Amino acid sequence: MERTLVFEETFVSGTKLNEEVWSYDIGAGSWGNNESQYYTRSDKNVRIEEDGLKITAHKEEIDGSHYSSGRILTRGKKTWQYGRFEIRAKMPAGKGTWPAIWMLGVKEGDEGWPAIGEIDIMEHVGRTQDIVHFSLHTKKYNHRDKTQITHVEKIDDVTTSFHDYVLDWDAEKIAFEVDGKQQACFYKKDYADSWPFDKPYYLILNLAIGGGFGGEIDDSIFPQTLQIQSIRIYQ
Repeated sequence: MERTLVFEETFVSGTKLNEEVWSYDIGAGSWGNNESQYYTRSDKNVRIEEDGLKITAHKEEIDGSHYSSGRILTRGKKTWQYGRFEIRAKMPAGKGTWPAIWMLGVKEGDEGWPAIGEIDIMEHVGRTQDIVHFSLHTKKYNHRDKTQITHVEKIDDVTTSFHDYVLDWDAEKIAFEVDGKQQACFYKKDYADSWPFDKPYYLILNLAIGGGFGGEIDDSIFPQTLQIQSIRIYQ
């Protein structure tokens, strides 16, 4: 199937984050996962340099939290339904880091999470080095109920090298790839009783610290950075 490039972000050195596309989440409040960071829009936490976008977590006291970090998203500005999403990224290292490249469904009516749907293009937690998680969350299948649709895979050198993380999403399936190799594929027919993946979704990039998934935090590791070189979306 021939596809067309519909979105490209290369985070050119010397530029600022394009706020026609991206917004910042700001604040603490654990974000539903007992996380420990406070998200800011400071250049210290979110900036563009020669090797791309850098989302950096620091050990510091800020409004009652012990860590600062960044979370940016396209909610209300850019959404996509189906396509091939290619993100070139390098992970932070160390216990307590929890970077994620993921998507949430556009809210319809009063529905909230997990009914809106969540696509985790990739997640990595520093306590299990080089293990990458690919997951879907729905009203019936989600981490709150320990029923999420998920696959884990060992990918070497995720904290020392850039890798290409890919979501390939259409009306029948959601597949995940790393460096051109498929890691997992989940089919609508197998989860038809709870499949909210036939509507627009927005993209989220963040580096969480601690929490239910990030786990125990090693304060000696900071600062740590999630780096994104490019994002390309084809439909």
